[in-house]
Amino acid sequence: MDPDIKKTALRMIPYGIYVATAKNAAGEIAAATVNWVTQTSFDPPLVVVAVKADSGALTLIDETRHFALNFLGKGQQGVAFAFFKPAAADDGTINGEAYHDGMTGAPVLDGAPANVECKVVDVVAHGDHHLVVGEVVNAQVQVPIEGRPDEAGLHMNELGDNVFYGG
Repeated sequence: MDPDIKKTALRMIPYGIYVATAKNAAGEIAAATVNWVTQTSFDPPLVVVAVKADSGALTLIDETRHFALNFLGKGQQGVAFAFFKPAAADDGTINGEAYHDGMTGAPVLDGAPANVECKVVDVVAHGDHHLVVGEVVNAQVQVPIEGRPDEAGLHMNELGDNVFYGG
C-alpha cells in the first residue's frame, strides 16, 4: 500500500472537534481535544470516543467511569488548541476556560455550545487510541443553535491548513 495514498484517503473522513473531560474524587482533572466521535445507538443513547491510549484523559475516564463531551462551536479554534496540551486547572478554569462540575462530576466547559455527560459502559483497547463507549446520562445546550445542529460545530478543516488527523 502506498503510504501517501493511504494518508490522503483517510484524511477525507470529516471530523468534528470536541473536548473530553473527567474529574476524580481527589479533584484531579483531565481534558483533551478529541475528534473521533460518533453516536452508535439511539436507545440507549450511546456515543463512542477515541482517546489516546497513553493520555491522562483516558486514565481518568477509566478510573471515574464518567466523562463529559463538550461540543465546540464555530469560531472556537482557540479552545480546541488550548486542550492540545495537558490540562491545568486553576480557580474555576481548565487551560484558561471556565468550567463547572456537571451532574456526573465531570467538568463541563461554560463556553461550549453543548455537552453530553456519559457513564462508561465499555472501553475497547486496540491500537494507539482506545474506544470509550459512553451512555449519555445528561445533555445540555448552553447556546441556542441556529440552523442544523450538525453544521453548528467546529470541524477539523477549520483548524487551519496544517492540522490533519488520520493516515
